Amino acid sequence: MRIIVFSDTHGNVAAAKQVFEINKNTCDHFIFLGDGLKELALMKELYPDKKVYCVSGNCDAPTCYSSDVIEIFKTKIFMTHGHYLNVKESHDTLIQRAKEENAVMALYGHTHCRYYKYEHGLHILNPGSASQPKDGLPQSYAFIDLTPYNISCALVDLE
Repeated sequence: MRIIVFSDTHGNVAAAKQVFEINKNTCDHFIFLGDGLKELALMKELYPDKKVYCVSGNCDAPTCYSSDVIEIFKTKIFMTHGHYLNVKESHDTLIQRAKEENAVMALYGHTHCRYYKYEHGLHILNPGSASQPKDGLPQSYAFIDLTPYNISCALVDLE
């Protein structure tokens, strides 16, 4: 099962739509990590058959939680925008919160910089920004492939 993860579209409807269009035939689950809930609402209307999970970011109206725990294909995922967990400074609080929830994955946004590492028994993933990257790399998103025996993650250029 494939899950698409993206974040930080900041009003760029075209970027959000591009993520859905590229993946509409290969994926039914999308996770949005905040700062663009308005365009995400439009994507939910355009792609009503897709399951969309989201958290709010520091630039969103607080219409949903800033952190949440979901379970997909028997895999527990902690997701957050990250601004309340100081992810720009350290992953320590992110890791602590994910472990408190017995999650095997910790997803976050906010920094606009891609990141993936398996450490402390967790897959830690930031898909970067789908519209305004700050790491000198192209706009991006990520995918997670879940099987009964494996979790694999990849960062993908949007351009």
